[in-house]
Amino acid sequence: MKIIKSEKEYRAALQRLEKIFDAKKNTSLGDELELLSLLIEQYEKEKYMIAFPDPIEAIQFRMDQMGYKQKDLAEIIGLKSRVSEILNRKRKLTLDMIRKLHLAMNIPTEVLVREY
Repeated sequence: MKIIKSEKEYRAALQRLEKIFDAKKNTSLGDELELLSLLIEQYEKEKYMIAFPDPIEAIQFRMDQMGYKQKDLAEIIGLKSRVSEILNRKRKLTLDMIRKLHLAMNIPTEVLVREY
């Protein structure tokens, strides 16, 4: 076992993982499976990192998912005019708004605090 450094090594590791996928815990193959999984996960984090979305895009996406309109968002964070300013990027989210959006819409705070 070694650290995966190339796409070729990554593909080979995936093939090996597929072969030993049903290995039982606390066996030599089970230990290999666990270690290989960690190595693959680390490689994927470094090479295929998915960036967080823009906070406003995340809010709009979640509004669409939940069937919310601006008036629904106003009930969470305040005045309808304030919601309009936020969605049009004329006003920044405050810490209080971020907390409320996180609780009411289940948007990760890591997304909401990002610069936009």
